[in-house]
Amino acid sequence: MDGANQSAVSEFVFLGLTNSRAIQLFLFVLSSTFYMASMMGNSLTVLTVASDPHLHSPMYFLLANLSFIDLGVSSLTSPKMIYDLFRKHKVISFRGCITQIFFIHVIGGVEMVLLIAMAFDRYVAICKPLHYLNIMNPKLCILFVLAAWMIGLMHSMVQLAFVVNLPFCGPNVLDSFYCDLPRLIKLACTDTYRLEFMVTANSGFVCVTCFVVLLISYTYILLTVCQSSKTGASKALSTCTAHITVVVIFFVPCIFIYVCPLNITWLDKFLAVFYSVFTPLLNPAIYTLRNKEMKNAIKRLRNIYMGYQGNT
Repeated sequence: MDGANQSAVSEFVFLGLTNSRAIQLFLFVLSSTFYMASMMGNSLTVLTVASDPHLHSPMYFLLANLSFIDLGVSSLTSPKMIYDLFRKHKVISFRGCITQIFFIHVIGGVEMVLLIAMAFDRYVAICKPLHYLNIMNPKLCILFVLAAWMIGLMHSMVQLAFVVNLPFCGPNVLDSFYCDLPRLIKLACTDTYRLEFMVTANSGFVCVTCFVVLLISYTYILLTVCQSSKTGASKALSTCTAHITVVVIFFVPCIFIYVCPLNITWLDKFLAVFYSVFTPLLNPAIYTLRNKEMKNAIKRLRNIYMGYQGNT
């Protein structure tokens, strides 16, 4: 962060999403609704898994951690985006921009590793059911979460090492609604071609590698079960569909932003809004509302709350 003191730029100006008043109002209502629903849905998932003994299993432990991360995804960019929609002067401080980038990449790295851990959990549950509890023991689950945070922190610090000491001496306008590396680097007062390539290669390699590993994992799960029984294949397909859906929704925007060489501003903004506003809500909707155990646990939690209210 010492590099921030060497920059002549003290703040960055966002151009935002649109100047149309009608579209701004539409985005305000839509984004606010999805943000509140996402915060409530993910908070409910974390609370339900933590309070219900029936859900103290590896799958739900990882799901609760994913929901906790999605609370961060929702809160990193959505509140400021909603706040800035009707503002003419949309600004963020230099340190605020660097901090936002840091947490975006920490949370992104953690979520990638958690999705891989959940794929491994489904592989063991479906392909090695008799050994499930021995393999997916509490120590391994905690190790997965610790590894996710360590990898997320390392990935973010490596990314920031590329840019934190760059000189920013003039242009300070970002055609976006949040800070991220690809656009920020372009504002540096130096040749950044190699730096842009390194950042793209770093984030792009991580995104593509994790995405391919996950697709191969779920394909292997389905092929393995198909060879044993059609009934098992149907059940495995139902179990994995939710996971595959979340994986695709999470990785496609990331891959496009960091890997695709095309610089299409409106599409970048759309994917960024989709990732930060819609994706965190889809996780509790897909994992929770389609899961009978989760729905029963929510009913039990509601009954406990209603009983407590009745006694008071």
